[in-house]
Amino acid sequence: MRRLHEARPLTQRLVWFAALWLGGVGTVALVSYGLRLWLAPK
Repeated sequence: MRRLHEARPLTQRLVWFAALWLGGVGTVALVSYGLRLWLAPK
């Protein structure tokens, strides 16, 4: 019986990792940009 992490090909795991990483970076960028617009002196 193969384990779950061995059943998926390496490329699919790398694509998932890249997508989740980019999603996290994009979320942080959007939040920081929103805070910058909100707290910036007018």
